Amino acid sequence: MSWNIDIERIAGIIDGSATIEPGLNVVRGSNWQGKSSFIESIKTALGTSTELTEGEDSGAVHLETPTGAYDVTLTRENGTVVRHGEPYLSDEYDVIRAELFACLDERNEVRRAVRTGENLEDVLLRPLDFQNIDSQIETLQREREQIETELTQAREAKKRIPSVQEKVTRLEDEIEDLRAKRETIDSGAGSNDDSESVRRQLSQARTEQNQAKNRVERLEQSIERTEQRLSERQDALDALEIPEYDAVEDKLSEARERLSQVERDAEVLQSVYSATEMVLSEDRIDLLTEVKRDIDEDTVTCWTCGSETTRADLADQLDALGSELTTLRAQKETYRDTVEELETQREEISQARRRKTDLEEDIAELEATLADRRQSLDAASNRLEQAQADVERLSDRVDATVAELSDVESEIKYREAELEDTADELAQLETRAARVDTLETDLESLRDDLAELRNRKDRIKREARDAFDTAMQDILARFGTGFETARLTADFDIVVARDGREASLDALSEGELELIGFVAALAGRQSFDVGDTVPLMLVDGLGGLDDDNLHTLIEYLQQGTEYLVFTAYPEYTAFDGREIDPAQWTVANEKAASAD
Repeated sequence: MSWNIDIERIAGIIDGSATIEPGLNVVRGSNWQGKSSFIESIKTALGTSTELTEGEDSGAVHLETPTGAYDVTLTRENGTVVRHGEPYLSDEYDVIRAELFACLDERNEVRRAVRTGENLEDVLLRPLDFQNIDSQIETLQREREQIETELTQAREAKKRIPSVQEKVTRLEDEIEDLRAKRETIDSGAGSNDDSESVRRQLSQARTEQNQAKNRVERLEQSIERTEQRLSERQDALDALEIPEYDAVEDKLSEARERLSQVERDAEVLQSVYSATEMVLSEDRIDLLTEVKRDIDEDTVTCWTCGSETTRADLADQLDALGSELTTLRAQKETYRDTVEELETQREEISQARRRKTDLEEDIAELEATLADRRQSLDAASNRLEQAQADVERLSDRVDATVAELSDVESEIKYREAELEDTADELAQLETRAARVDTLETDLESLRDDLAELRNRKDRIKREARDAFDTAMQDILARFGTGFETARLTADFDIVVARDGREASLDALSEGELELIGFVAALAGRQSFDVGDTVPLMLVDGLGGLDDDNLHTLIEYLQQGTEYLVFTAYPEYTAFDGREIDPAQWTVANEKAASAD
């Protein structure tokens, strides 16, 4: 169950190797010993990093896991590092999930976004951009339509089986009776060469007549069915209404522009609110303006307009700003709903357009088929007329007995041909009907897949927020933070509460921000099932946590992964896991090992 890695000229490690065991794996060492470079080496093997040792033209990493061996080579080409070989992850979707939610080093974008107070929607939902959900939906819709068509045909075939089976039985009985009748006629009638020849000709002519008649009847039925389908497609096309695409597109563009403006306004107002709230909460108004200390109440000079005011008035203004911010957030939700509704309308228009194209193609195909069938019917009708003329001519040349025998033989051949066609039809119907259960199962599965894809983004957003809340409650129970709670809003902004009021992220300590960053990353890891693809978690850059908090965090993270690799300085107390000694590695000079 071990992972073994060999490293050559990756990041700050010139040469080195290590074994990663299930559970805790800590790389303990001082600066410039290759701790962070080791993390980069594992990321290179995974396929999420291409950090070549500075000054080197090539590097390589070899990784052996219980599931296989993976070799990655990095080369410097025209000033750019290029990856060759087969990393542990090859699918772009898997790579972006691992980069965001498994490689939790200091460069991790989720941790960085929390540290800088950014909105998390883009970074937490980024893997969805690599799934081509719209394209998958279109493919599944086409598959669903095909299966629905096949299922309709299979069900119709199942209904027709009893009547066709009955026809087969009837034809078999009729043929048996005709053969018995032929034997009776043959036994009581003499023949000579001339009458025998004429009889054979008449029999052949009547067989030709019956076959031509059968052909005409089948073509007429086929034409009738084709005309019916053509009429249905034409009615569907006539009933299809397609709204104006440009009108919806213009409304969507306008709604997006309004949404963008409200988001910018909210961002600006949030910045003003956060800065003012921090100044008041930290009681540092004197950093911005002059404060006159009075017995009753301090008087300050407004740093924006120069007028005199009081701290209470500033607090009132801050509350007013908060109310305005709440209003803007509500407007943002309204515009966001409008955008989503218009996007849905646009998709419906696109689907209607595709439906129109499909119907037009079906109509064209049916019209071509109908023309072919009518042409074939004309030829079959001419053939029938010729056969009828031959039968009339030959009938005059045979006596009544020969004619009767010829009629019976002709009827036998006709019934035998009809029986063969009917038996083939029955076999086809049974084959098609046997697929009903399979097609129904496939159709239900496709419908479930379509529903899951259409709701995937909303489901992921809900799961991410729920996972964030759950993990945050667990973290708060383990750590003594300076805030009561933190949550993700519907817009994926982080809201922190301190002393019963909303507080700015800027007021949190470095360690508190790191904890929230890990909570956000773990929420994404759970929402996108990263552990199923990458049973590994890499952690680096935790110098801002004290010894107790670091141990607590590592114990917590260990619960969410099979392999946990993290870095620590020598001054931290021992961990209950395997320690990897970087002293065995050959590392580059301080400049090249800047990753540490």
